[in-house]
Amino acid sequence: MSQQATDVTHRMVSSPAGRIHVAEQGTGPLVLLVHGFPESWYSWRHQLPVLAAAGYRAAAIDVRGYGRSSKPGDLEAYRMLELVEDNAAVVRALGERSAVVVGHDWGSVIAANSALVRPDVFRAVGMLSVPYAPRGGPRPSEVFERLGGDEEFYVSYFQQPGRAEAEIEPDVRGWLGGIYAAFSGDTMAGPGAPDAHFVGRGGRMRDRFPAGRLPGWLGEDDLDVYAGEFERTGMSGALHRYRNMDRDWEDLADFDGAPITQPSLFVGGGLDASTTWMAGAIEAYPATLPGLVSSEVLDGCGHWIQQERPAEVNRLLTGWLAALPG
Repeated sequence: MSQQATDVTHRMVSSPAGRIHVAEQGTGPLVLLVHGFPESWYSWRHQLPVLAAAGYRAAAIDVRGYGRSSKPGDLEAYRMLELVEDNAAVVRALGERSAVVVGHDWGSVIAANSALVRPDVFRAVGMLSVPYAPRGGPRPSEVFERLGGDEEFYVSYFQQPGRAEAEIEPDVRGWLGGIYAAFSGDTMAGPGAPDAHFVGRGGRMRDRFPAGRLPGWLGEDDLDVYAGEFERTGMSGALHRYRNMDRDWEDLADFDGAPITQPSLFVGGGLDASTTWMAGAIEAYPATLPGLVSSEVLDGCGHWIQQERPAEVNRLLTGWLAALPG
């Protein structure tokens, strides 16, 4: 484990999930860091010491179902509104009334919805990799089904409980290394190669992962940390997030088309499908993020942005935080 990670303080706090694991460093205004799939608090190991040195209390959580946090058995316990309330509970448990929330991947969506639903708690929001797109349009499962065409979009592949688990859990470490490589700027397949976001009919997602290659940002020890967590917890808690997207669409009906008005930041990777496929969402930011301070796309960067480009992301985060109203 990296030196940055060994200097972190760990605690468990109460939440609607049961308990949430928090890794924190520093003192000052609270910055809550929310990871994505398939990661953990450890994906913020490069940000925690830098934010602490800049005068912030940086707190990275394990989202419910991941790592050391509670793993409710009910699939519906992983719907978005539950995760928003976990975040608000963590802020209260840490003795604070408000926080800045920053997320990556699914964490970006969770952070955005936390700011949207609980503006009383979250005074600003930073989103990495996945742009903000307000709730709206058709039911998500219908969109993903059409998107797959003759193949199957990975989100649809994850929908059926137990299916992806059967692929991943016999070789968690190998699968994780594969997905990290598939969506990293330095190891992803070139133009014209089969897209790892899609699954051939009757195939597996890992069939399109790069073989025997780890991205430059991921050491063997880092992969051991991630694999060790998922080997212990299994994958269902993490995958249940995908299985609640239609429920989220129903739960958030009152927020259809709603903008996020707090000060916001977006940082994406130039080679990340989340950035390119959702270019329209970024173009709509003047309407959907009226409080946007900065929107940046890092050339040559893939999906795992705060790990691929920690120095650039840290510079953007600390600059944005320093400019926020007190």
